[in-house]
Formats: sequence, structure tokens, C-alpha cells
Amino acid sequence: MTTRFELPPGKTVRRLPIAADVASPRVETCTTHDVEPLRVGELAKRTGKTVRALHLYEEIGLLEPARRTDAGYRLYSSDSVTRVEWITRLQDAGLSLPEIRDLLASWGSSGSAPGAMKKVTEVFEQKLDETRAQIARLHELERELVRSLEYLATCDSCQPQRVVHECPSCDRHDEGTHPPVLVAGFHPTASDGAE
Repeated sequence: MTTRFELPPGKTVRRLPIAADVASPRVETCTTHDVEPLRVGELAKRTGKTVRALHLYEEIGLLEPARRTDAGYRLYSSDSVTRVEWITRLQDAGLSLPEIRDLLASWGSSGSAPGAMKKVTEVFEQKLDETRAQIARLHELERELVRSLEYLATCDSCQPQRVVHECPSCDRHDEGTHPPVLVAGFHPTASDGAE
């Protein structure tokens, strides 16, 4: 059964013929909200990516121009902005470009929508677990930095004639107070020549 799509009154889709239409197996995508296609530089500006990054996305199959001009310039639909933002978000989630390519290929080759979404769900659940673990590590680092800054705040009252190697035996801190790891790492070790 074929579903017929009708444009709203007053809307038209304009398709410009290009020489590559005959020789290229690529399918041109047009959407009703595309007023004018974006050149690669315009797409780069809108997404904050470099032109080279966009070309790399194309080389590995993550991004495809809607068409090319007779002179060979890439022209992108406004949907490409969403695709580049999607790539950026997945990279922020920790996926490499090859992993994003594989995820996209797996999704596209799935025999069913539930199968495709199952794979996406598995990847997203794994990335959520990794993100939560990273957040926990960052919270611990935040606490360590706060403890270190509190510890170092007493150094403002240190006598200027004291030398750095006296810091481990500093009397400005409460008895039995050990410096946080981020501070203790500066203290001399046997390999530094200190006793």
C-alpha cells in the first residue's frame, strides 16, 4: 500500500536537477522547511564545528550532503544541523566517531523498529551508567579540592622566611591533621633527596 503525501496549501518542494542525479546512487532529501540549502561553511558556523570535522563526518558515513552544486560544492539541508548536534551529544556521552558510525549502521540495518530501539537503549543505558560513575568521581574530586583549599588557606599566615621543605612539619595545622592527597603529593619523598 502506498501512502500519498500532500503538501499543505501554498507549500512546494523545489528540486533542482544536477548532473550527479543520473550517475550517483545518493538520494536527495528535501524537506518542506528547507528554504535554502546550507553550504558547508554555513553548517560549520551554525554547529560550531570546523569544515574539516564536517568533511570527516561525511567520510565515515555520519553526514551526507543533500546534494552538490555543478561545481561540486556540498549543500546540506537544515536537518544536517540536527545530525551534527546529535553527533556532538553522542561524543559528549563518550562515544567515538567509529562507535557512532557502528550504532547508526546497527540501527539502520535492524529488521524492526523495536530491534533498532533495543540496540539504542542498550548503548544509552551503558552510557548512563558510565556518566553516573563519572559524576560520582567528579563529586569526590570536588570534595578533595575543597578540603585542599581549606587546608591551604592556613598557608596565608605562614612566615615568609620558611622554606618549602618545612611544609610537611607545618605547625599551622591541628595536631594529627594530615594534608589532603592533592596537597600531600607536593611533600618531598625519599627520591626527592629529603629525609
